[in-house]
Amino acid sequence: MTRHIINNLVEINDLLKGLTQEQYNRQLEILTNASIGQHVRHILEFYQCLFKGEQTKEVNYDARQRDLKLETDVYFASKTIEEIINALLDIKVDFPVTFIADYSTVQGQEPSLIQSSFYRELAYNLEHSIHHQALIKVAITEMQLTTLVKSTFGYAPSTIRHIKTCAQ
Repeated sequence: MTRHIINNLVEINDLLKGLTQEQYNRQLEILTNASIGQHVRHILEFYQCLFKGEQTKEVNYDARQRDLKLETDVYFASKTIEEIINALLDIKVDFPVTFIADYSTVQGQEPSLIQSSFYRELAYNLEHSIHHQALIKVAITEMQLTTLVKSTFGYAPSTIRHIKTCAQ
């Protein structure tokens, strides 16, 4: 599975290498004034939260840093992707983690504690990344930059397989 995640992150990193700083930061009305950088930050911080959980055996995606440098500095985001890829290469075994989930919209509610595993959360992060890549593709389409990515950028693997089957 880590090979698929690494390929996914490389795909994002390849896009970043083709973007200017301005394109990375441009807020687009079609994304309710979000930028590509904001979506990339969101993807990367989920991975960072999970790797932080490697020590604590807990993962809480709500506790992410929301680091403005990740969403505004395309080069810093690219370097962070490389760091996440290196961390993925060091993964040797699965282990239990507690997923801390707070789905309430008011303060003071107790979060749910859900038993999971590091690998299951890695799978979730890959799906989460693909979802945000689909939104990023809306942005690059709006900016007429689709030549920077493969046509399947932002598609789930099952969708890509289905498209290939239909084409035969």
